[in-house]
Amino acid sequence: MNIAVLETAKTAIPDGDELVSRARAMIPALRARADEVEEARRVPDDIIQMFREAGFFRILQPKSHGGWEMNPIVFMRVLGELGRGCCSSAWNMMILGVHNWEFGIMDPRAADDVWGVNDETVIASSYAPTGELTRVEGGWRLRGKWPTSSGSDHGTWAFIGALEKNEQGVPVDRHALLVKREDYEILDDWHTFGLAGTGSKSLLIKDAFVPDHRTHSMLDYKLDDRPAMYLFPFSMIFYSSVSSVILGFAQGAVDVFIEQMQVRQDNGTGAATRLSPYVKDRLANAVAKVRSCRARMEQMMAHCTAIVEKRELVSTEDRIHYMLDMARIGRECEEAVLTLYKCTGARGLFKSNPIQRYLRDVLAGANHITQDADNNAAALGGYLLSGDLPPLMYEKPGRG
Repeated sequence: MNIAVLETAKTAIPDGDELVSRARAMIPALRARADEVEEARRVPDDIIQMFREAGFFRILQPKSHGGWEMNPIVFMRVLGELGRGCCSSAWNMMILGVHNWEFGIMDPRAADDVWGVNDETVIASSYAPTGELTRVEGGWRLRGKWPTSSGSDHGTWAFIGALEKNEQGVPVDRHALLVKREDYEILDDWHTFGLAGTGSKSLLIKDAFVPDHRTHSMLDYKLDDRPAMYLFPFSMIFYSSVSSVILGFAQGAVDVFIEQMQVRQDNGTGAATRLSPYVKDRLANAVAKVRSCRARMEQMMAHCTAIVEKRELVSTEDRIHYMLDMARIGRECEEAVLTLYKCTGARGLFKSNPIQRYLRDVLAGANHITQDADNNAAALGGYLLSGDLPPLMYEKPGRG
């Protein structure tokens, strides 16, 4: 990015359309480097810097700490464009960027700690509650190993997920705790068939103290004086950010499929492949899936934006429906890409054909916990039939 654009990004706040245009303009360059990213098993520093210079990390960052405090749908649309180019790079942007929204629901001192000196600092995470959390005076102590921390090569802090348990060992809350880089070790154990370039390595914490102001409950959803853009439920923003980047993967596969089929000829007859009704049918049905997924996300965000702008909370009934809507995006995008892939024949087997990487990456992305359509369907069905909610998902135990 040239100096003029960089200075504009720092001094002027672009609108959402401009940010989406910046992301769309990056697609060719990102696609050209997707092999490099995958081979390196991490996103190069200069790609993260390109995202930084474009202003993408400021979209969700609070205004109080140098951000633009935009509606999260802007972030989601940007991710949908980046995912069309390089899935791993877009995934890193998603993970590292969504955390900036999280500071809007925390004690402001947490943002002071991270951005007080440098408001371009980025944060990694691993929310799986696999370690040990102990209450101590003034905060918490963390010990354990946390897997799949995407973008850990770039984050100088990390959000860590952990369960708070009562004296009987029963979980009573889910916490996110902000940990300094010097308090964890990165374990280079990310060797995967999909999203290989995300560098989603494990974090080892031997013994870290986290003060209270650097923590928040992932279940405690309540009305307070925070700006409206931070009144969305935490889980909704995180789930839909993952869904939006997967939408980009599927759209990228559609893009490549159209490019290839417009010039391909049938090996047996020499006829233009684009004339095949089989190819046309599969393309149209894949596109319909991607478009319907995108429409669901847009509708959800428009509806919930109207709610939070009135300074109201999104109801539990809406939340549990929308969680399934977002989780199904992974499954439906996976189906869309596989539908296209079956048209590629032997050509689709070669690593030189980018469509096989879109397939591997969408399969990997759809395996993320946020895209668990089965358990989210069971949760919604149970709620509709009996009013039951899954434990430690929507509220703390004992609340009714």
